[in-house]
Amino acid sequence: MTKFLSSAALAAFLGTTGLAQAVEFKMSHVRPQGATIDLELKAFSDTVKEATGGDVDIRIFAASALGDYTVVQESISVGAVEMATQPAATGTDRQMQIASFPYLASNWKEARKVYGPEGVLHETMAELYQKQDITMLAAYPVYFGGISLNREPMTSRSTDPNGIKVRVPGIKSFQLTGEALGYIPAPIPFSDAYTAIQTGVVDGVIGSGAEGYYASFRDVTKTYIPANTHFEVWYMIISNEALNGLDAEDQAALKKAAVDFETQRWVVAEEDQGKWEKRLADELGTTLVTLTNAELAAMAAKVRTDVWPQILGDIGQEWGQSILDKALN
Repeated sequence: MTKFLSSAALAAFLGTTGLAQAVEFKMSHVRPQGATIDLELKAFSDTVKEATGGDVDIRIFAASALGDYTVVQESISVGAVEMATQPAATGTDRQMQIASFPYLASNWKEARKVYGPEGVLHETMAELYQKQDITMLAAYPVYFGGISLNREPMTSRSTDPNGIKVRVPGIKSFQLTGEALGYIPAPIPFSDAYTAIQTGVVDGVIGSGAEGYYASFRDVTKTYIPANTHFEVWYMIISNEALNGLDAEDQAALKKAAVDFETQRWVVAEEDQGKWEKRLADELGTTLVTLTNAELAAMAAKVRTDVWPQILGDIGQEWGQSILDKALN
């Protein structure tokens, strides 16, 4: 009888232990429910749950439900939130501005070389996140950035903006890029941006791309200018505390799923950008301004001359230039 009770107690203990190993992680992102990233992250969550035998359940929180991405990054750093896939927040480390350096890449081939798995920016961002007690699991290429206006351009050419006032993120590189291209930049929090455009405080936005404008500014985007202002990359990150709390097998499964997630995204990202530009035009009647290669080159040259030295001065000349040299080789 004693032996039977001991076996039963052991079985109950093992069952309890198994249950204790299952964890639920919160994953934040900035887009609305149903957006591309929302659907892709839900599929990623399903993959991880299956790969870990149910040990890791990732709940997706859309539309910055857990807070602005800057707040979320800080929360991940201290372990209050486990995961996110979002832009890098520069408030705690100005060197993270290197991720949104304007006109660093001109096309998708260059972007993959710089930002992809073997790229210098991939390695650099992983190191910067690690300083904040965060592990970067994957990069998520989104699009080349452009300019959204709630009006028709005053001229037919986007290179003559006539001092149009636009919302920019509170990141120095975007503010300086707006100025260099002839706009009047107004740093406004993302949560207030739509209202600012709707009420005429600003006439447009710099800092996103076609998918972002469709998702969050579709009713106030009358003109879209694919100016390739920057290459938008988000990062899938996890707090070291959460990652280290998993056993080795579950850690390996999570990391593999993240690598596969990034690999697949690089396959579809360029086509995805074209799809969203087409949706702006076809569904919303947005005017797409066509820029020539010469115009794009002139805009890039202007920003590189006027903006790059100022950003380098902000993030560290020697450190930043060494990364740019590797990226441009």
